[in-house]
Amino acid sequence: MSKNLSRREFNKLLAAGVAIGALGGAGAAVPVSAKTASSSSVARRWLPNNERVLAKWQEIIDGAMAKSKGRELHPVIGKFRKLIDDDPVVRMYMTEMIQQIPAKYKDHHPRNLEDFLLQLNAVLTVAPPYISPGHGEETALVGTPFSAILIWTMGAPSGFAAYRNARINAMFKELLAVWTKFLDSEASRYVLNDSPTGWMCKEAQKQLHMEDYIYKPKAPYWGFTSWNDFFTRQVKEGVRPIDGRNDSKVVVAPCDSTVYKIGRKARKRSEFWIKAQPYSLADMLDNEYVDQFVGGDVWQAFLSPFNYHRWHSPVTGTIRKAYVKEGLYFSQATSMGQDPTDQDHSEGYIAHVQTRAIFFIEADDQAIGLVCVMPIGMVEISSCIIGDKIKPGARIEKGEELGYFQFGGSTHCVIFRPGVIKEFKATEDMSVKFGRTIAIVH
Repeated sequence: MSKNLSRREFNKLLAAGVAIGALGGAGAAVPVSAKTASSSSVARRWLPNNERVLAKWQEIIDGAMAKSKGRELHPVIGKFRKLIDDDPVVRMYMTEMIQQIPAKYKDHHPRNLEDFLLQLNAVLTVAPPYISPGHGEETALVGTPFSAILIWTMGAPSGFAAYRNARINAMFKELLAVWTKFLDSEASRYVLNDSPTGWMCKEAQKQLHMEDYIYKPKAPYWGFTSWNDFFTRQVKEGVRPIDGRNDSKVVVAPCDSTVYKIGRKARKRSEFWIKAQPYSLADMLDNEYVDQFVGGDVWQAFLSPFNYHRWHSPVTGTIRKAYVKEGLYFSQATSMGQDPTDQDHSEGYIAHVQTRAIFFIEADDQAIGLVCVMPIGMVEISSCIIGDKIKPGARIEKGEELGYFQFGGSTHCVIFRPGVIKEFKATEDMSVKFGRTIAIVH
């Protein structure tokens, strides 16, 4: 088995825009290493620090702006402009965050507020295209259109403040609702084609492992009704076997993902915004059932754009609560400085402040007791959809679906009471498919 990367080596790869996880076949968790980062690897980041990909995204945004030239602004952009004009604090933050973008990115970022609004207007009808690997790159890298515009400002001093501002955040919620409507429409399927930038090309199919999914290979658009229908596609029965179906001591992965961090002896309240980003349970759990989890373990892992995007229960039990906690969308931890990876270096921080789904599940095994599963939105991948059958009192089997993310990859936590976990089988930097063992219970 290949040696794990150290955290320092891991972060170097992230900063270089390298793919970081090879999801194993039918096996359990797979360590990420330079050796395993092959063509079947999944790229963690949606907008990497990669000049070729950034240039490609600028080309896409410029093309969208050219097509939208002369059209009326969408009403939601008009509303955003009015907010900027009427609120001096909003105008100050947003003006300064553009002015504070590093000069080395001058060829990519919005030049001023008007350019910023016009770019946002243009991408309201843009679906993420496929961007193939370039020369010397291990894997394709994927971007989302809002991040391609906003990433330059997210790490600016005034950007940290702007994306925590309640009125600005509420405006982005409205923008994302408009974009969601487009991605739910037939019009968003235009990227489902076999051109070099289409998701049906051979190169993309290899990355997506479409053989694992339910689709219609010979049908137009593979039979999908929209971009979101494509990106939330179902896996075929048997492709993701569930470990320990009849063994309550086995806890399984809720998603296809790569482990970010395991936090031990989590505290009720911590300064989650500092560089170490310690877990603060009261903030993460929305002050629900907090005392039961104090001193317990937090297992956090991230989904990548090429992963399967649905969430499943890690244990068999009964749903106690299930809801979406509204939060921020584009905020980063100030302690991480200018981060060219969207929110990848802020994953601990965003578990406390971003929009997220929260599931409290009472496991049948009393040694486990209450477990929390928390899928967390990142940037525009913040649409957390809970399954219709997931209600308080509902029975849930290990491996049964809880819901899904729209738009693509994100992050999630599984939180355990103290003394529950005997051993974690999926540890930092290891990739694991949904249904495989992540922990063994006492």
